[in-house]
Amino acid sequence: MTTSTTGTAGATGTQPAASTFAVSERTAHLRAEAALFMRDHVLSLVSHDLRGPLNAIHSWAYVLERKLDPNDPNSQRAVTGIRNGVDQQVKLLETVVDATRAETKSLALAYAPFPLHPLLDETAEEVRSGLARTRGVEVVVNSQLGTEQLNGDRERLAAALWMMLTFAVESSAQDSAVTLEARADATAWHAAVTYEASAALVDASLPHLLEAFARKQAREPREANRIAWVLALCKRVAEAHGGGFEQQDATDAAPATLSLRVPLSAPAAR
Repeated sequence: MTTSTTGTAGATGTQPAASTFAVSERTAHLRAEAALFMRDHVLSLVSHDLRGPLNAIHSWAYVLERKLDPNDPNSQRAVTGIRNGVDQQVKLLETVVDATRAETKSLALAYAPFPLHPLLDETAEEVRSGLARTRGVEVVVNSQLGTEQLNGDRERLAAALWMMLTFAVESSAQDSAVTLEARADATAWHAAVTYEASAALVDASLPHLLEAFARKQAREPREANRIAWVLALCKRVAEAHGGGFEQQDATDAAPATLSLRVPLSAPAAR
């Protein structure tokens, strides 16, 4: 079955108000969850990106030590200081960064079968009734789903879908449209959100749901296969279900796209 629904999120041609807008209790909860996942994602990147250089410094310190005069106390103190400094930084990563992440490193999932199509409509309406309406952005749902069901954590997947749509709306200019396309094949559910990225993401005169520093970081160049920090929730939820999440920037031939893939019969939680 193919269905298409649209939601007009504001009167066309009317400038959305830049003042604070009402946020539902559910939206506030989803926003807080997104911030928590983003924090963990940043800590993970810090831990990963610092360990490589620290290991290299530690190794080169041993190489340097063999080249220096063992009878020169100043040289030996310098090498010892380098190694001790590296050890202190590694300990700091373990006691502060890794320990903080440990609280939420394992993502608990509540598995149960549920129909997919209602999930799309409910999540799209949550975004329409909040930020999209305030910003004058249309949310369109093009679904090829019928009665397909997925065995997974409905609440977690709804949060991932909400984050995808919210980020797309945040990135969109007034009177533009965000499109959610969904389909299922023999093994997986596929959801893709497309949008025309604009400077609206960091326009301080517009109302926003996502934090300013997260929106600013999302506009910065990314390394290959990395995502904007604020989309960490989508990645964690997809991977916990045995699926995947991708962020693709706009090109001359295609709009910006956020893609979610989740097996219809998800594996055991991990």
